[in-house]
Amino acid sequence: MGKALDGIRILDFTHVQSGPTCTQLLAWFGADVIKVERAGAGDITREQLRDIPDVDSLYFTMLNHNKRSITLDTKHPRGKSVLESLVRHCDVLVENFAPGALDRMGFTWERIQELNPRMIVASVKGFGPGPYEDCKVYENVAQCAGGAASTTGFDDGPPLVTGAQIGDSGTGLHLALGIVAALYQRQTTGRGQRVLAAMQDGVLNLCRVKLRDQQRLDRTRVMHEYPQYPDGAFGAAVPRAGNASGGGQPGSILKCKGWETDPNAYIYFITQAPVWPAICEVIGKPGWVTEPDYATPKARLPRLAEIFTAIEDWTKTKDKFEAMAILNEFDIPCGPILSMKELAEEPSLRATGTIVEVDHPKRGKYLSVGNPIKLSDSPTEVTRSPLLGEHTDEVLGELGLAGEEIAQLRAIGVI
Repeated sequence: MGKALDGIRILDFTHVQSGPTCTQLLAWFGADVIKVERAGAGDITREQLRDIPDVDSLYFTMLNHNKRSITLDTKHPRGKSVLESLVRHCDVLVENFAPGALDRMGFTWERIQELNPRMIVASVKGFGPGPYEDCKVYENVAQCAGGAASTTGFDDGPPLVTGAQIGDSGTGLHLALGIVAALYQRQTTGRGQRVLAAMQDGVLNLCRVKLRDQQRLDRTRVMHEYPQYPDGAFGAAVPRAGNASGGGQPGSILKCKGWETDPNAYIYFITQAPVWPAICEVIGKPGWVTEPDYATPKARLPRLAEIFTAIEDWTKTKDKFEAMAILNEFDIPCGPILSMKELAEEPSLRATGTIVEVDHPKRGKYLSVGNPIKLSDSPTEVTRSPLLGEHTDEVLGELGLAGEEIAQLRAIGVI
């Protein structure tokens, strides 16, 4: 059985993380992704954070599976000619250059449309149109400008960025969806179009519940499910809420057995209203089921600190997996704090292909994250990232260049 995106060719001018996340996802779904790199250097992440000298870094290998790599000097007239052929040959061009870089290369939207009216041009930028659209943006900048940092952390501390790459990888995922939508629409219109995913926009989309809360705060001046209630003060903007749940169900991270020495001996616990009687039974507080101060969600809100302290007294007697097993028997929502080491060693994630082991000719075997999206008729086979320029001759041959012409381009440094 074929892949979901069989027959789609992607011209990949992306580098670092946001763009490669997008094109790797498309490659996992079966698209032929041709990664264009500078001869002798390539994507800068090939050498960033290396753990083995002179070998492509994990940063690069984990973002460029299932792709082909060619090297090309797009500033050379012969290189531009090859690039024009690639534009005619492909369905989608994906780039995350600095603003205006593609235009300066001579490949404006109008020129690309002349070469291939069906071409979709997809771009990751830091900001959309507006006062900051020419600014360079990295992961943490996107988290700050998109609203995530201001709402992350504890109220008595500074804003915090999260370890999840919601600016880079999150925007790459948004861009991939936009590309697939544009490909689908092209079936009807026959035309390509431009697709833009701005990192600020992507982060804000992932923070939509906080924009919801901002409007609630503007109207009511108080949010009862936030830890600032009832004793703290609310200002004009949504405050940092620590580990409180963002969905209206009170939740918190609680210590488990071994927390004194294990920084991840914790569990996330949600006091969901329908299972409140079961919670009371488990933690040895059966009287709370009917006692007026605890019997209803509204009555419990000003007493959440006391309630979570009582629950934590129980969780500290169990390790996080023991606690989870007991709580799941009663359908009490909870989840252990899992470290990267624990996730890497989890057999079920290996079985589903969420964690994969990949063999690289220079690095050897390494672990990577596989496709998080599972299609029943298009299972993902994760193949290793390409060596720099590994597929140059192969791709140029597909464009119709003869071996002698390819050798000439190599001799003058174009490839």
